Amino acid sequence: MKTLSKVKIAGRIIHKAKSLGASLAGLATIDELKRAPAFTFSPRMPYWEGVGSRENELGLKPGEVFWPDVAQSVLVIAVEHPVDKPEMDWWFGKANPAGNRVLIAIIKQLCDWISSTFGIETFHFPYHVEKGGIYLKDAAVLAGLGCIGKNNLLVTPGYGPLVRLRALALDAVMPSTGPIDFDPCTDCKAPCRKVCPQSAFQTQLYKPEDYQQEHLPGRTGVYARPDCNLQMEQNIDGAREEKMDGFDKPVKLVKYCRRCEWACPVGRKKKKSTPSFI
Repeated sequence: MKTLSKVKIAGRIIHKAKSLGASLAGLATIDELKRAPAFTFSPRMPYWEGVGSRENELGLKPGEVFWPDVAQSVLVIAVEHPVDKPEMDWWFGKANPAGNRVLIAIIKQLCDWISSTFGIETFHFPYHVEKGGIYLKDAAVLAGLGCIGKNNLLVTPGYGPLVRLRALALDAVMPSTGPIDFDPCTDCKAPCRKVCPQSAFQTQLYKPEDYQQEHLPGRTGVYARPDCNLQMEQNIDGAREEKMDGFDKPVKLVKYCRRCEWACPVGRKKKKSTPSFI
């Protein structure tokens, strides 16, 4: 039997991901990720800033990433999250949002298929960094899915920031599919920064000389994570119990703020209205 080259294996893996429902898919090496901005900056963030809850059972230091032994490359997938399907990101009590369930299902199927087809061991990264996950946006950039925008979100050529991400590790060094030459934010007037209800993009909190790196949150250090977290807490506190299909009793329905995401003009489909900020 002819041995496939890694380029062909990579191509088949990406094709399989899309056939299972991924809107985008790409590969990056672990060595590349370890040098990426979020991976080098986050462990040096002020403690009070927080990356997730920081509570973990892996012995990780604040902002630190857990790298499983099988991790030599990472496959990142994205699923489109259109503005007219906000429920993909709604939390029904403690139940996973619908969009996340779609991503998890795709990754699980990919893990089984990659193992059985190529004999490559895989690892399904959890979403939260403190639970063993990775910084998905930076990983997506290195995998060629897009760039980090002025809204501190991944911005893709076809869907703008309207995507949700998930990743798996492979026990093989695969050819990277990125980064790509794409940056729609350079001359943009950044409507995303103006709509934030907490003004999280109004102040430069981090300076390149303080962290010895050029790429910082919000591209230039203007993103205030605590302010963004405050809005999320308000979304949780303001959530109401509602009767939803599939639940015997009313459940607390949490709709997290997505204003900076919705305000981005990139990838906007024609005849799609932006949801009201309720």
